[in-house]
Amino acid sequence: MQKGSSESNRAGIIYMLVAMFLFTSNDAIGKWMVATYPVGQLIGLRSLAALVVLAIILWRKQGSLWLSMRERPIIQVLRIGFVVAEVGCFFAAVRYLPLADVFMFYLASPLFLTIFSVAILKEYVGLHQWLAVLVGLVGVVLVFPFSEDTLSAPALIALAGSISLAMMLTLTRMLRNTDGMTLIMIQTIGVAIFGGVTIPFAWVTPNFIDLSLICLLGLIATFAHFLMNQSVSAAAPAVVAPFQYTSIVWAIAIGYLVWQDLPTQPALLGATFIISAGLIVLYHERDTSNRRS
Repeated sequence: MQKGSSESNRAGIIYMLVAMFLFTSNDAIGKWMVATYPVGQLIGLRSLAALVVLAIILWRKQGSLWLSMRERPIIQVLRIGFVVAEVGCFFAAVRYLPLADVFMFYLASPLFLTIFSVAILKEYVGLHQWLAVLVGLVGVVLVFPFSEDTLSAPALIALAGSISLAMMLTLTRMLRNTDGMTLIMIQTIGVAIFGGVTIPFAWVTPNFIDLSLICLLGLIATFAHFLMNQSVSAAAPAVVAPFQYTSIVWAIAIGYLVWQDLPTQPALLGATFIISAGLIVLYHERDTSNRRS
């Protein structure tokens, strides 16, 4: 499947949709856990849990792992740094802010991603793609309007996390020759090391249930990151970027099913904008495919 084709773009969109559902579920669990456990401990233990599951794959791929690091070591290291920053900023922000407010900042990352695609990757971004990103951003604001905490220090941390997420995806696009599983292992090791360094300074002993949930965080996040990497490897970031907004739709659904939270009318209107943003890209891709045929 040739990258940049309609088939690869559709595959990238599907990967992103599933990744957003998993990330939203993961964030809901993380919001609960971070109220009790330090950020470093939380991300360190969840990464160690993921590495245990990936141990066999890591052993089989250790040669290609270090080879990948040697191919573009600076980009690999920078990417790990942005992964650590993105995860750390999210849990640090969500400890003090409502999950909805943190979502609002993080779901602005597609706009940053599109800008970075032009400024760093020198990719062409068409009018329809800019329109989709802006329409989706309007939907985000409608779903999660600014609160009095928007300009607080935790809010700035959330904004930094959003930018870090966009940079991580941009650098992933620059590592097309590195397969997705290798990228996952590299970033998981990086986050585990960072979290492990902080554990001696802040530790709360978890009970069995909480430890199980922390391990579940690692498994879900690992698979979701793999799908996100596959998404931006299969399609241009500007194509898949609007579909990050679908995590709002998942958040509304999970909130209703688990906590019986009913969305407000502005939230439903915002979800309509978000879905419309994805449909703009889908329509353009289908129209392009028909013209090529």
